[in-house]
Amino acid sequence: MRKTIFDLLDRKGKLPISMLTAYDYNTARTMDEAGIDMILVGDSLGNVMLGYENTLAVTVDDMIHHGKAVCRGAKEAFVVIDMPFMSYQTSVEDAVRNAGRIMKETNCQAVKLEGGREYADRIKAIVQAGIPVVAHIGLTPQSVNAFGGYKVQGKTLEKARKLLDDAKAVEEAGAFAVTLECVPEALAKMITEQSNILTIGIGASSSCDGQVLVYQDMLGYSDGFVPKFVQKYADLHSVMLEAFKQYKQDCEARTFPGENQTYDISDEVLEELRVKN
Repeated sequence: MRKTIFDLLDRKGKLPISMLTAYDYNTARTMDEAGIDMILVGDSLGNVMLGYENTLAVTVDDMIHHGKAVCRGAKEAFVVIDMPFMSYQTSVEDAVRNAGRIMKETNCQAVKLEGGREYADRIKAIVQAGIPVVAHIGLTPQSVNAFGGYKVQGKTLEKARKLLDDAKAVEEAGAFAVTLECVPEALAKMITEQSNILTIGIGASSSCDGQVLVYQDMLGYSDGFVPKFVQKYADLHSVMLEAFKQYKQDCEARTFPGENQTYDISDEVLEELRVKN
C-alpha cells in the first residue's frame, strides 16, 4: 500500500525517513522492493541522465517523461517530482499550471520546488490546488549561478537567520516537508526542532527527519566528482566497467554467444535447405 503524507508526518521525531532519487522504471521497482520510503525524481537527471553541466536545461517535459516511468515502477514509495528551472519562478499561475500538469500526467504524490520565503506564494497556491509540496532551501542547485558555485549555506549569522526564516515561511505556506541541502549540522538541527513539518537532509546531518541522496552517487555509478556528504554503498562503476570490457573481449574472441545462447535447427531442415539451394 502506498505511503501517504500522514504516514510520513507521523514519523517525525520517531523513525527517520529514507529517500533516494530515481529516474527510470527498474530502479524505482528495486527501491520499492528495498522499502525506500520516498523516491525523488530530481531535476538532477539533467546531470546524471542527460549529461548537462547543471540542472538548468531540464524541462517540464523531461520531468514528466522520467516521472511517468518511476511512478509505474514504485507501488509503495511516496514519489515526489522536482519542478524544473523557470517552471514556477515566472508567476503563481505558471507554478500551479506546471505543478498540476506534472501531477496529472505522472500520477506522482507531490512536487518539489526550490526557494524559501520568496516563493511562499507559489507553494501556497499549489497546495490550495490540492497538490502536496516539498520545499527546498539551503543550497538550491537551480540558483548555482547566483551562489557562485555549490557551497555550504547558512554559515554566517545573516544567512543562518534567512534559512530559519525560509523554513518558517515554507511551513506557513503549506509545504509538508522541506529539503535542507548543504546546511551546517547545528543549524539543520535547529530548523528540524523548530519545524512541525519534515526536514529531509542532503548534506545536513542525521539531525534531520530523513535523508536523500542521488542514487548514482551512493552506488558509485560514476567515477566523477562526489560531494563530501555522500556515503558510497557500492562501486558500480568498477563492476560495470569490467563487465563491459569482458563483453568486448568475448565478442572479439567469438566466445560469445556460446552454446547456451544459441538456437538449434534440425538436420532434416538443413538438408532440405541444401538440396533446394
